[in-house]
Amino acid sequence: MSALTDVIAIVGPTASGKTALSIELAKTIDGEIINGDAMQVYRGLDIGTAKITEEEKRGIPHHLFDCKDPADSFSVAEYQSVVRQAIEDISRRGKQPIIVGGTGLYIQSVLFDFRFTEEAADATVRARLERELQVDGGVERLYSRLQALDPKSADKIHINNHRRLVRALEIMEVTGTTKNNLEQDQGQEPMYNHLIVGLEVERELLYERISERVDKMMDAGLLEEARALWDKGIRNVQSVQAIGYKELFLYFNNALTLEDAVELIKKNTRNYAKRQMTYFRNKMGISWFDAMIEKEKVVEGILTIMKDFTHIESNK
Repeated sequence: MSALTDVIAIVGPTASGKTALSIELAKTIDGEIINGDAMQVYRGLDIGTAKITEEEKRGIPHHLFDCKDPADSFSVAEYQSVVRQAIEDISRRGKQPIIVGGTGLYIQSVLFDFRFTEEAADATVRARLERELQVDGGVERLYSRLQALDPKSADKIHINNHRRLVRALEIMEVTGTTKNNLEQDQGQEPMYNHLIVGLEVERELLYERISERVDKMMDAGLLEEARALWDKGIRNVQSVQAIGYKELFLYFNNALTLEDAVELIKKNTRNYAKRQMTYFRNKMGISWFDAMIEKEKVVEGILTIMKDFTHIESNK
């Protein structure tokens, strides 16, 4: 048995059937499911994010759903921290953690040694640098310092962008390395003994499924769900940049007809699915399965792969 905790992730484009597979797998291996979708953390964004219902959960514990208000921000660094705590808790209770979702960067940040620049923060250092800015000639001196210490960042930061200028120098002082090096020198070392399972669907079929899903969402009340957020004054925040909400907000703002908004939801969802697959194929080592075969067959395939590197046993 590996010294690392065993973690399974199920990924794939939107509308590929990840939720149904995750339930089948969790029941087979005594698992608990962790949300791997950046938008399903928000309360009140249920229909548009295709959030799992209580009935669909079939008694399987689910984590990191409905834990944020729509007005809250939610960074990948926060996601990483919360999910790693959930993995530890689930494993400690003898259950199998299963991350399920389509937000590749979020899932990757948990499984590998991603470190984020927001962690390289020191309020005292930042306050001192900000005071230096206020002194005559302070901006020029700080910018010259950045050019000497981190020329790559200096090339990307305008001298008048004081916030980014201070941030780049703060990172240098706190970590002893540049922002670019901090971001590059990470993300390769696995944090868990993990298996990433992917569901793939032939493109035209996937696009058909997306179109049908959007129509079903509208029938289920997506318009009313989005209107409720709009009426609460939820504007220009992370949550309502989610596909399905931002397009309907254009309709509420009289920038689109309802028909055009729905067509734009379908188009943006297709483009998102394409970006998801590009990310998964280029950034992550994944064992792929045809999403159209029976879920029980996919679970059997997953169990076969797992025998090679993990202690997890089926309940069957």
